[in-house]
Amino acid sequence: MTSRPDGVRVRLRLVTYRKADVSSLRMLRKARDRIDRDYREEIAIAALAGEAGYSREHFIRAFRAAYGETPGRYRTRRRVERARELLRSANLTVTEICYLVGFTSVGTFSSRFSEQTGMSPTRYRAEAAARGGPAPIPGCFALMWETGLPDRPAPAAGQDRTSGEAGDPAGGVASGA
Repeated sequence: MTSRPDGVRVRLRLVTYRKADVSSLRMLRKARDRIDRDYREEIAIAALAGEAGYSREHFIRAFRAAYGETPGRYRTRRRVERARELLRSANLTVTEICYLVGFTSVGTFSSRFSEQTGMSPTRYRAEAAARGGPAPIPGCFALMWETGLPDRPAPAAGQDRTSGEAGDPAGGVASGA
């Protein structure tokens, strides 16, 4: 126990790591990086734990000790952060954003969003619009960005890409005729 200048007593918990724990921290970092990269996917905590070389329960404890929150809460926070960005910048419905960031239930999404921001997704969007900023990106572009562009067929052999004429790199009528 220690006292702060304002007289409040605080219990400090020191976490110490031995040199052997550096590799453990590296594995936890890889798991956190995977959550960051694949936040939309429903990755089982047991799978993350197995990749890091832990049992599920020990992984959760080690992750919380290293990062201050469980892997599930970390993934939820990352999803809500992405949803906040999309609510400010994309012209998508709350339901579309919910599914786009990896939630499977609009009710759960709204609850977790409200827990972290103190307001509903709809209210958050309205307040962000009132504050101003860039115009929202049309939803079709945001969805295309997430899913990728459709494949375009390659031009046929010998066909000019700009003019559509076969064999004429200038794209016009052949001279000397």
